[in-house]
Amino acid sequence: MKNKYLVSMMFSTIIAFSMVTGCGAKKESSEGLTSSESVTSSISSAESSEAKDIAGFPVVMKHAYGETIIKEKPEKIVTLNWNNADSILALGLVPVGTSKMNWGSVTSKGLLPWTEAKFKELGVDNPNVFNDLDGYDYEAIAGANPDIIIAPYSGMEEKEYKRLSEIAPTVPFKDVAWKTTWREQLLEASEAVGMKDEGEKLVEEAEKFIKDNVAKYPNLSGKSAALCYINAADLSNFSVYRTIDPRAGYLVDMGFAFPEKVEAQANDKDSFYVQISSELAVETLSDLDIIITYGDDKTLDAIKNDAIFSKIPAVKEGRVVVLDNSGDLSAACNPSVLSIKAELVNYLDAINAVVK
Repeated sequence: MKNKYLVSMMFSTIIAFSMVTGCGAKKESSEGLTSSESVTSSISSAESSEAKDIAGFPVVMKHAYGETIIKEKPEKIVTLNWNNADSILALGLVPVGTSKMNWGSVTSKGLLPWTEAKFKELGVDNPNVFNDLDGYDYEAIAGANPDIIIAPYSGMEEKEYKRLSEIAPTVPFKDVAWKTTWREQLLEASEAVGMKDEGEKLVEEAEKFIKDNVAKYPNLSGKSAALCYINAADLSNFSVYRTIDPRAGYLVDMGFAFPEKVEAQANDKDSFYVQISSELAVETLSDLDIIITYGDDKTLDAIKNDAIFSKIPAVKEGRVVVLDNSGDLSAACNPSVLSIKAELVNYLDAINAVVK
């Protein structure tokens, strides 16, 4: 937001210069321009630079709670909730504050490995990480003095949005909470900071990366897969993430079909998951080639030994991938533009290992 100030200072200097040189005869500059012509050239250059800096602004971002108007290109960016820092970092920008992560292989700085690595690549060893796992730290967010707050992938409530908007223009989720795909996360963030073209290019690069690497796993072609949450301590029910959720959408990106029987169980079409009684487990998952689930070292044994789950063909035949709750893939299965590059191959390797 410093552009107007800098241009104003430039004009003041130019005017002062004109008053001094205007009292004498015109002098030829080293490039053949008179002093007055040089001043005119400087003004035109300043105007051109300013116009370039503010091109595309104001930007109007429509979302679940109305719209947010971003009047000028933001310099200080705060990102909240899951993955949103990755979109900004991928654009080569460094957030002045970001949320602490709470799932997967969280580093000592409270970030996921690929996020921390990108901060370091951009010259920041100790990023400002908010301890906001129990709710937004409004004081810390305000202390970062942001020009914009970006959280297109979030479950931000309207009262939270209003309070954050008092600090800076805020971009929450566009339609449904926790539904924003990795593409949408990146595109919405890039548009908000005036880098829409760069965001679109990054999406294309990530899509090509996915396509090129999936092609190296012919065994996975034509298979169906679903990401579940199966709690070994309570097998009375389980959840399956639907394709409107980024995790299931990621599997679709890899070419996996989503089981229609699971989708048929969804009563709330806006929900990012469907909860299913274990009594329906065999019927619902009977045609599924690959089951992927969060879990730990007890999960696989629990479902193999369960009277109902053990009858599911994928379980009987060992086509189950357990993502360690504290591991890289447990976080990377919910993709960002950075985690795709970091962990896609490992994810494909884990899935391919259970396909006979």
